[in-house]
Amino acid sequence: MYFPYSRGKQFELIALRELSALMSLKSEKISPIIEPVKDSSTLRSTLKELVEKNINFNFIINPRVGSFINSFDTLIEILEENLNGYTNFQLSIIVDKTTQQGIAELLEFTNQIAINHNGYTLIHNSEIGENSIEQLNANLEVKYNLIYFSKTSRRYYREFNQDTRVSLDDYFRKLERNADYLQVPVSDFSEEYKYYTDDNFVGFSDFLTIGDIYSESGFLPRAVAIHLSYIDQDKIKIRHFTSDSNQDSSDIGGKFAEALRKLVNWCNETNITETEGIRVFKELHNRGHFPGLGSIKKISTINHIELVINNI
Repeated sequence: MYFPYSRGKQFELIALRELSALMSLKSEKISPIIEPVKDSSTLRSTLKELVEKNINFNFIINPRVGSFINSFDTLIEILEENLNGYTNFQLSIIVDKTTQQGIAELLEFTNQIAINHNGYTLIHNSEIGENSIEQLNANLEVKYNLIYFSKTSRRYYREFNQDTRVSLDDYFRKLERNADYLQVPVSDFSEEYKYYTDDNFVGFSDFLTIGDIYSESGFLPRAVAIHLSYIDQDKIKIRHFTSDSNQDSSDIGGKFAEALRKLVNWCNETNITETEGIRVFKELHNRGHFPGLGSIKKISTINHIELVINNI
């Protein structure tokens, strides 16, 4: 099963909403993770869409970024207001050093949660002691343990029941500037979709074509880069299509057109299997339309998720 990890930024939530029909058709293959970062109508409408399509999901109640830090009660209220008794989801808890220090407070809060749900997903962003693990297991119905490999040792996952293990890592190669992708047009991403069951995991997770770096502020870039996931010899790779007129941050629409033309030409030349994301990119090219920087990330996210769930 695939657990795409998304922050609750607008374009990521809209991507989930627009993928809801596909996720519903392949519900046994996907369970998205949402780390909410701010209260918005988009967050609420996305939750309602997941409910309407009966999609299992994971909702983090102790986010580490955004405006919901230390806002347990507010997040539970949002769920109560928008789920209408829906239970096909997991409450999710980020497990790190902060969690370990406040584990008694956390467990006291979870004991007071009145909404019904499908258990807990623990997202291990760092290793915690054996006693803390025992406390969590004894007090929570743990459905999944997501092990963030880059932040834990390779042996840490052995502490957990094999039927709960999910691998998590940040496979996206984030460069300092978009223009730098001109020198690195393609990068390896992951083979987890192919081999996670061989390694005795029930699922795998990644941070899409965005990466684990969170930023609230936006700025106009000097270069526009479109990141497109595709499969080459059983490996997921990312092709980076980058604008050329990168001397300043003017004419973002023109920069997008340069990058988009490269993407469409490459897709036509390589004859790769089209996803909905690729079809949307081609339509934008045909129309000569610039949808905005957030929409570029949204379409790349849609392409990535569809690619994965169509190949597991």
